[in-house]
Amino acid sequence: MNDNKLILIVEDNPDHLELTVLTLEEHGVTAEIAVARDGVEALEYLFGRGAHASRDTQRQPSFVLLDMKLPKLSGLDVLRSVRSNPLTALVPVVMLTSSSERSDIVACYQNGANGFVRKPVDFGDLTEKLDRLQAYWLGVNESIATP
Repeated sequence: MNDNKLILIVEDNPDHLELTVLTLEEHGVTAEIAVARDGVEALEYLFGRGAHASRDTQRQPSFVLLDMKLPKLSGLDVLRSVRSNPLTALVPVVMLTSSSERSDIVACYQNGANGFVRKPVDFGDLTEKLDRLQAYWLGVNESIATP
């Protein structure tokens, strides 16, 4: 079902990153999981620059899980760059953040986010949300971003 699919997780908190990756793997995600730990690294990955210069940028993620609060470049700035580039403009981006500010939710949708998911404090709730996210974006949604 998930052959040749790719998920990009952009998260600077090592504990949140580990929980996210482990949860996805434990729920049978067979998609390749790429990781970026800050906003600059995320754009380098997506656009094939810097350490990712040899990456085939024609293969874009089936979806991106993007934290809002990132070092070097905020998640919102990453989202704007993704939406403004024809290479990535159609890649689904789901904001996964601890923010509950209405202004953050509005800003994400105004800048082209496909979803906004609040990180729950409870591990069981996080697992359930991540399972639903991957089921939808990898199993239900028809993506045109990845060949």
